[in-house]
Amino acid sequence: DPATGTRTAVALFVAVLGASNYTYAEATRAADLPAWIGSHVRAFAYFGGVPAVLIPDNHKSAVLHPDRYEPDLHPTYLDLATHYGTTILPTRVRRPRDKAKVEAAVLIVERWIVAALRHRTFFHLAEVNAAIGELLERLNTRRFRKLPGSRRTLFETLDRPALRPLPVTPYVFAEWKRARVNIDYHVSLDGHCYSVPYQLVQHEVELRFTATVVEIFHKGQRVASHLRSSRQGGFTTEPAHRPKAHQRYLA
Repeated sequence: DPATGTRTAVALFVAVLGASNYTYAEATRAADLPAWIGSHVRAFAYFGGVPAVLIPDNHKSAVLHPDRYEPDLHPTYLDLATHYGTTILPTRVRRPRDKAKVEAAVLIVERWIVAALRHRTFFHLAEVNAAIGELLERLNTRRFRKLPGSRRTLFETLDRPALRPLPVTPYVFAEWKRARVNIDYHVSLDGHCYSVPYQLVQHEVELRFTATVVEIFHKGQRVASHLRSSRQGGFTTEPAHRPKAHQRYLA
């Protein structure tokens, strides 16, 4: 902080492609879910495409409950994978060899980027990431000692042709929540109520919400979509969701 001199710790996100070791890194204010998802979006943009498989550690923003055969993935992370048309295969717990590529990449980033910046002072996160970006470019274009070429040349010949194309629009961060439909055929989110078809009264539904939209799903099918409202105690109701008797009464 330029005024108080207080230091703020940041998290370091590292992603690496399997064939070329082409690396992406950035600093984030936290290691929480929004930062985790945002870093993936920016990593895909940096690579210019999407790998067929994501192999994350058992980060709490990636895996809710680790399991060797059927890990319980975080719904927002799964939503991101669906948007980009990729698959998530988390590593096994306490099996570092499952992610040896990124373990090595983290060490390299610490040596070539973090160590190079350890004596510098930054006042904004953007300054940190600008400096990381410069050193990252050097790392990816630096020639190998024992192999021909660099991470960049291998990326252009091996990984880039195998990447899947980016979707037209980047993923918009969304969260998920389970809720039970009230007797008035509405569900509550942050103090505001949104309607669903009255036939779903007392049923459990899933809410997918962004900063602007609330979508409601029942058994995997979307049953309602509303603009998100910040009005506490308010109601957003679609007339067709009301029973016929309620519609006639209001008419």
